[in-house]
Amino acid sequence: MVIVDAHCHASLDWYEPIETLLFEMDRNGVDQAVLIQINGQFDNSYQAEAVRRYPGRFCSVVLVDPLQPDAPKTLERLVDGGASGVRLGPRVRSPGEDPLALWRAAVRLGLAISCGGSSADFAQADFAALVQALPEARIVLEHLGGLSRPDDNQRRSRVFELARFPNVFIKVTGLGEFATRAMPVRAPFPFEEPVPDYLEQAYETFGPRRMMWGSDFPPVAAREGYGRALKSCQEQLAAKPAAAQELIFGGTARSVFPIRG
Repeated sequence: MVIVDAHCHASLDWYEPIETLLFEMDRNGVDQAVLIQINGQFDNSYQAEAVRRYPGRFCSVVLVDPLQPDAPKTLERLVDGGASGVRLGPRVRSPGEDPLALWRAAVRLGLAISCGGSSADFAQADFAALVQALPEARIVLEHLGGLSRPDDNQRRSRVFELARFPNVFIKVTGLGEFATRAMPVRAPFPFEEPVPDYLEQAYETFGPRRMMWGSDFPPVAAREGYGRALKSCQEQLAAKPAAAQELIFGGTARSVFPIRG
């Protein structure tokens, strides 16, 4: 099975450099990764350099300033430089006559959209309207649709209802994003039980062809750690068919975010 990490960060300005990510990937049997640009950073050159330096290991999901009127043109240049996706928040709108200009540019350029925001943002009717208006857009909800320790079950249900749109995908995570750490910490399962069944809910609503695992490196180091984020997710889904696991832990990400080389 080719394992792909669909959500990780590398930077010289914040978090950790690409070599630290490679170390974690290699020691945990992760073959490839999708580099997601950090919020607030519109210089994507470091990610592009990592893709060039390590062919076949990474692809780059870039960030552009949506408030700039030339943002769609900037996105075009980034695609020419090898970008495989763009990161947009659910509330991102463009200035000018077409508030969805940047979203439409992503569709026109063949870019998948990694979408990060809160469960409240994803549960809004205007986000569902956006998805419906862009049926050709491949929109990937980060962090289980912003469901890290949600306190509103009704809102969580509305986020998972976005699975009714066939162009919406979801990133699933290690248990540390939504499960409570046991105190004292114990091995080999360091979480309080019962663990919320969010992974099962994602599987039942989206199905394996629209699910992809992402570590959230390096913030995951402040939770259960990189290796356990992979292992715990694999353990929770171990009863699923082998073909489904291959999709969740690699196949879906490779189909949505091309990794070249």
